[in-house]
Amino acid sequence: MRTTVHINDTLLRQAKKLAAEEGSSLREVIEAGLRFLVLSRRNGRGRRGRGKKLRLPVCDAGELRPGVNLNDTSALLEIE
Repeated sequence: MRTTVHINDTLLRQAKKLAAEEGSSLREVIEAGLRFLVLSRRNGRGRRGRGKKLRLPVCDAGELRPGVNLNDTSALLEIE
């Protein structure tokens, strides 16, 4: 779906830089950020992290679990 949004210039520059560093598109970065915000609020975290804590089991014995990409926030929320 296409839409038009107004984004703060500094935030947009940071998002473009992040996309370039990760080798992804600006659309992917924006979608990941939106997905993270929507899912975290749905889980009761609210704006300032109020509510229950979200546990992300990304490590086993201090080592990063296989297949975990810490730069993919939407995938982190789906880890069981």
